[in-house]
Amino acid sequence: MLKFITNTPEETESIAENLAKTLKGGEIIAFKGSMGMGKTCFTRGLAKGLGFDGQVSSPTFAIVNEYVGGRLPLYHFDMYRIESWEDLYSCGYFDYMEMGGVIAAEWSENIENALEGNVITVSIEKISENTREIIISGDINEDFSR
Repeated sequence: MLKFITNTPEETESIAENLAKTLKGGEIIAFKGSMGMGKTCFTRGLAKGLGFDGQVSSPTFAIVNEYVGGRLPLYHFDMYRIESWEDLYSCGYFDYMEMGGVIAAEWSENIENALEGNVITVSIEKISENTREIIISGDINEDFSR
């Protein structure tokens, strides 16, 4: 488990960018944290670390955004409205799991029973207006933070 304190979105993105450089494909980044904590900001850093240089935005209305063209594809899910196994199947979650990229799942609490394989949990909590505590746990290369 690694713990970070960030004071700017850029610091949050940097941590994620460094983590992304250690990913091999097949990982699920399971976000925990309420609205406005920086989950999409963290995903922006993941995309950058994987070599994607396009726009990264919240998949709230699309359920999944695909970021391809980097070293590994990144599939960014918003699981907020996912309530059943049928919802998971219909949004293609299991298909994406088999594609060898990285899944970033916001609101992963809603799919707890479907998280399997190499799951890296990223919990983000607000300490103050700009300060966040980020705890990363799971099968990670702890050298990424150095």
